[in-house]
Amino acid sequence: MKRFMLALTVAAAACGLPDAVGFDGGGLADIARFLQDQVDDGAVPGVVFVLGRTDSVASTATMGRLGEDDPRPVQLNTIYDLASLTKTIGLTTATYLLMAEGRLALDEPVQDIVPEFTGDHKDGVTVRHLLTHTSGLPPWIPLHLETRDRDDALHRVFTEPLDSMPGESFVYSDLGAILMAEVVERRAGEPLDAFLQRRIFDPLDMVDTRFNPPPELLDRIAPTENDAWRGRMIRGEVHDENAFHLGGVSGHAGLFSSGADLTKFAQWMLASFAGTVSDSRPGIPGDSLRAWTGLQGNPEHGWRAIGWQKPRPDGNNSAGTRMGASAFGHTGFTGTSMWIDPGNDLFIILLTNRVHPTRENTRWFPSRAAVADMVMRADKR
Repeated sequence: MKRFMLALTVAAAACGLPDAVGFDGGGLADIARFLQDQVDDGAVPGVVFVLGRTDSVASTATMGRLGEDDPRPVQLNTIYDLASLTKTIGLTTATYLLMAEGRLALDEPVQDIVPEFTGDHKDGVTVRHLLTHTSGLPPWIPLHLETRDRDDALHRVFTEPLDSMPGESFVYSDLGAILMAEVVERRAGEPLDAFLQRRIFDPLDMVDTRFNPPPELLDRIAPTENDAWRGRMIRGEVHDENAFHLGGVSGHAGLFSSGADLTKFAQWMLASFAGTVSDSRPGIPGDSLRAWTGLQGNPEHGWRAIGWQKPRPDGNNSAGTRMGASAFGHTGFTGTSMWIDPGNDLFIILLTNRVHPTRENTRWFPSRAAVADMVMRADKR
C-alpha cells in the first residue's frame, strides 16, 4: 500500500507542475517508479531526487528510509554526506569566487602560494592542474593510518612525490583536492569552511549545508557505513577516513547537505551561467563561469571542466548519453550526484547513502546515468 500511495502521489504531481515547466508527467512518474525499484531491490536504503530549472522545481521524489535501524522515511530535508561533491560545491565554488575577484589565477604555480609543496617537478604544477586532476599527484594515500594529525597529514601531502609530470595525464586525486583547499585558505585568508559559510551558504540560505554538522541536525542525517576503523556506525561525521583525520574539513570530502539546499545551489549556478544573478547574491560572472565549466584541454584528460566533470560522448559517466555540451556535474562515493545542464536549463540532484551499511554495495552506480537519460527523454523543451 505504501508503494502504491508513493507512486500515486508522485504521478499526481507529475501531471501538474512538470507539464507547466516543460517535462512530460508520465516520464517523471517512470523515474519515481525506477527509483522505488532501486530501494526495493536494496541498491540504496533511500533516495532524494530533485529535478528543476532556473526558476522552478519540476519534480521531487523521496522514497525509502534513513537506514537499517532507522525506518523513518526519507524527506527532502534529509541531510546526506556529500563525499566528493565537496570538491565541486565547496572547493571549486570557492576557487571560482577567488578567481572572479582576481585573487587567484588558474595558471599560477602552486609553489607561489604553498611554498612547502616541494619535490621534483613540482614547480610546474599549477592551480589548473589541481582542479583538472592533471598535477601528477597520486590518487590517494591512507593519511589516517600513516600520519599523526592534521599538520602531519598536510606535510605528507606537500612532500609526496609526483607519479607523473604535470599536465601529462589525468589521475583523479584526493591529494590534489586537499592541496587545493590549502591554496584557497591561504588566498582567502580564512579556513575553507568559514569562507564557504560566509560567501556561499549563508547568502544562498543553505541552512543544512556545512562541514561537521552540529548535534541538533543529527536526527535528520542519514547514516553511512558501519566503519571497522572507527568501530561504529558513522552518522553525522564524514565517511571519508582521510577527511575525518583532517578534522572533518577538507577540499576532497566533508560537506553535508540536503536536496532542498542543493536545489538553491543548482538554481544559483544556472542563473550565474545565464548572467541573471541579483547583486545581493554571490557573484560569478557568466562569461567566466561558462569558460570554467567548459571542457578543458585534451578530452583524454578525463572529460573535465575546472573542478567539474563533463558529459562523455560514449555515455561512460553519470551524465548518461543525452545531456548537452554545456552540462557539468559530479558524483560522491557515498552515492550522491548532481548534474547541471545550462543548455537545457535543468538540474538533477540524487542523494543516497548507498554505503550503508557497507561500501561493498555498488548496485547504485548505474542508476545515476539511467535517471539522467530518463530526465532528458522527459524534457519537452
